[in-house]
Amino acid sequence: MGLKKVPELVKRMPKVLIVYDSETGNTEKMAKIVEEGVAEVEGVEVVVKRAKNTTNDDLLNAEGIIAGSPVYYGLMSAPLKQVFDASVKIHGKLDGKVGGAFASSGGIATGAETTILSILEAMLVHGMIVQGSARGPMQHYGAAAKGAPDEKEQKSCRALGTRVARLVAQVHGT
Repeated sequence: MGLKKVPELVKRMPKVLIVYDSETGNTEKMAKIVEEGVAEVEGVEVVVKRAKNTTNDDLLNAEGIIAGSPVYYGLMSAPLKQVFDASVKIHGKLDGKVGGAFASSGGIATGAETTILSILEAMLVHGMIVQGSARGPMQHYGAAAKGAPDEKEQKSCRALGTRVARLVAQVHGT
């Protein structure tokens, strides 16, 4: 008599990956606050990684991806862009994952929204689900801060994490 294979009964918790680049530490501060927001949602795991340490396997193993960057000429930084450039090898495999973005800038009207949109564009090319915000502490496209995040910007970061984690839980089941 042979042994029967037992089907996998334990489903792993959905995971949100926060991937970021930071030169001055401001975007890193935002990433940690976004992490707090994700952690508020029960049944969702969170992992935070610098862009330079992020692999395609990290992207594949997450149901949600929140990417953050300092503003570089109104676009995401080169290290974060490299994450998306390398992801061409897994094109089509991020389809249906949930995405979100945040950015830190040196001042007002210096490209935070366009930087966030550059990140979201890459996510949309992958077929990811991106949800905006019509109200609340989160800005419409994601979270943005001028320099180190102040109290209002911290609320926006936390709200981004919570919002993405809730959508991950809804779409990928907890």
